[in-house]
Amino acid sequence: MSLRTISLVIALSGTACLTDLATPTHAQDQLPSSQIRALNLARGTAVKENGGLSVYQPAPCMFATSNGGNDCLIRNTINGYTYSFLGGAPGWSEYGNEPTTETVIQIAPDGRSVNQIIYNGPPR
Repeated sequence: MSLRTISLVIALSGTACLTDLATPTHAQDQLPSSQIRALNLARGTAVKENGGLSVYQPAPCMFATSNGGNDCLIRNTINGYTYSFLGGAPGWSEYGNEPTTETVIQIAPDGRSVNQIIYNGPPR
């Protein structure tokens, strides 16, 4: 294809291409920033409560910021975001080891504060 042909194709289809680029395809899938903040706060709180990253690692779902931790999110109401997840020694899930801790935590609706640590102990 010659440079002239490419230029002609671009000129004829440029408007359509620019329109396609400017149109978000997944705008309806966008998460509220409060949910991402809530996930990060819940994960960080669990890490702190269980001795830090050198001894504790939350379940992989708590690192899934692209979906707001939906696999760990058990409730999203006007009272806030409630997450339930397992955890254990660093690498526990990757090595197929059993978790040693279960955490259930509720974060405020704005994602900025912990409402309540509902449970943090041995897996039930």
